[in-house]
Amino acid sequence: MITGTDISFFFDPGSIAVVGASPTPGKPSHIILENLKIIGFKGTTYPVNPKYSYIGDLKCYSSLTEIKDNIDVAIFVIPASKVLETLKEADNLKGAIIVSGGFKEVGDEGRKLEEELKKVIERKGIRVLGPNCLGVYDTISSVDTFFVTGEKVERPKKGGLSILTQSGSFALMIMDEMAKDDIGVARVVSYGNMVDVSESDCLDFLADDVATKVVVLYIESVDDGRKFVDAASRCAKKKPVVAVKVGKRETGVHAARSHTGAVSGRYEIYRAAFKKAGIIEVDGYEGLKDACKVLNSYTPVEGKKVLIITDGGGVGVSMADTCEDMGLEVTGLTEDTRKRLRSKLPVISATGNPIDLTGSVTDEDYVTALEEGFRDGYDLAIVTTLWAPPELTEGLVDKLKGVMEICNKPLIICSPGGKFARRMSKVFEEMGMPVFFTPESAARAAAVLTGCKR
Repeated sequence: MITGTDISFFFDPGSIAVVGASPTPGKPSHIILENLKIIGFKGTTYPVNPKYSYIGDLKCYSSLTEIKDNIDVAIFVIPASKVLETLKEADNLKGAIIVSGGFKEVGDEGRKLEEELKKVIERKGIRVLGPNCLGVYDTISSVDTFFVTGEKVERPKKGGLSILTQSGSFALMIMDEMAKDDIGVARVVSYGNMVDVSESDCLDFLADDVATKVVVLYIESVDDGRKFVDAASRCAKKKPVVAVKVGKRETGVHAARSHTGAVSGRYEIYRAAFKKAGIIEVDGYEGLKDACKVLNSYTPVEGKKVLIITDGGGVGVSMADTCEDMGLEVTGLTEDTRKRLRSKLPVISATGNPIDLTGSVTDEDYVTALEEGFRDGYDLAIVTTLWAPPELTEGLVDKLKGVMEICNKPLIICSPGGKFARRMSKVFEEMGMPVFFTPESAARAAAVLTGCKR
């Protein structure tokens, strides 16, 4: 690895060269050129391909050496065998994003090629993302090096979430999901085989990045454990860092090796490293999505006491079980609070924890349950809204928002159901209250806010 050098230019380049640029629609290099235009890249774009004089209205250069200016980032969309000879000739290049595959992920020959690549970039002092990666999607500086169109994978709006991933396919999946859920991102980095720039380098950058409020990691392998823990610890002291580790079992380890050439290592070591660094670990893709959604709205809380309020007893029981499985504290209400609730709620309501408001519920009953319940020192609440009760109205959203602002505690909404529930979920989310559609996902979100692993 090249150490001690800055990588911030990947996230705010003044110039980008696309090596292997093509005028043919649908070609990866042409899509990259188009995506740089669409996102509004403010720097200079240099297409590089000896076959063409112009691509669109941009002058096309025969080689990197023909460009007289210094280049911040060159994106390589050429066969792996040609990447090395092109890099050897380049003396005006600060960084490279190597989209091309065909390196260690394909076996021994590719591994040898990647070792040569490492020697070349170390000798020339060029920082590299990849190979076998998508590069950078950055809403802050308007950079999009992904070779997938916005029609196939929607781009998220600007926000405070930054995502680091070895897997390009994961980057595309999570970006599409974030766009669908109207969750904004700051920076998404797909770094592939990590011949040079790793998640540790990116964590170092993001720790001091004011645009990044939350960091999400998708990890197959870590090459330097000590460097990773140091970088992650520094970042986690400033903002939440969430990670999912894949390749935990033997089958996954083999899959990771064939995908990015990663050697995953024992999961127990990663789990210990996450704990030491202060990383919030989640399980699987669904867990990571839940973490992104809840941390987009709320900051983590200090305690683990969760208040559960529902208008359906069965859902409440399921929620309580799941919360306890994940390490949350579902402690009962004090007797004084229960007396107050019994005097204010319908007689058939259950005043434990969960508080079951039953099918006789009104909007005001939810307000009463939250205001009285929070007096017992709960750190957050999960509020389940089953919309069938006849006296429950759309005005509930405003009432819950008001309680949240007065009590200054996070409210996680669980709203299972079909068309009406989905429509109301959008209203909740517009008010800053994230909605989850199953007890399990709501409990996972609560566990993330409290720092519980399970």
